[in-house]
Amino acid sequence: MTLEELIQQCKKQNAKAQGELYEKYNRILFAICLRYSPNYTEAEDNLQDAFITIFKKVEQYKGKGSFEGWMKRVTVNTVLQKYRKQRNFEIIDEGQIEDEAEVEIDSEEIPLNFLLKIVQELPDRYRLVFSMYVLDGYQHKEIAEMLSISDGTSKSNLARARVILKNKIEEYNAKNYNT
Repeated sequence: MTLEELIQQCKKQNAKAQGELYEKYNRILFAICLRYSPNYTEAEDNLQDAFITIFKKVEQYKGKGSFEGWMKRVTVNTVLQKYRKQRNFEIIDEGQIEDEAEVEIDSEEIPLNFLLKIVQELPDRYRLVFSMYVLDGYQHKEIAEMLSISDGTSKSNLARARVILKNKIEEYNAKNYNT
């Protein structure tokens, strides 16, 4: 089935087409869920929620832009909605951090699973802002609107996330590369 046929069948709630769409895109969307989730299990739950939302809202896709891009945006919004409802993450006041620390990874190889782990260990607000800004290319204004925070709070949350990640990377390098 072509992608267009698959989309049309999903719009008709065809279970076989939905399964095929899931098989085709679950890895790509799971990677997004991993970036926004504090652990693997929650990422799996978020992926399932995202696909449920995709199947419910597939009628809204009008063929403008890439379907994969549309699904990615639905996935991000589904995960963010879950965190907005929980409201259990700390809000960091924009005045607490003024500098945006840059995370620079030295030439030593750092395993991808370690990088994913330390991003997942960030407090929810930091992880969400970091993932949205650094990994998905959202601007602070967009992040602020999506998370119902100010631009400045988005910037300070990003800066704090970078400081935490930089410290963890430095600790990793000191532990693994200095004898």
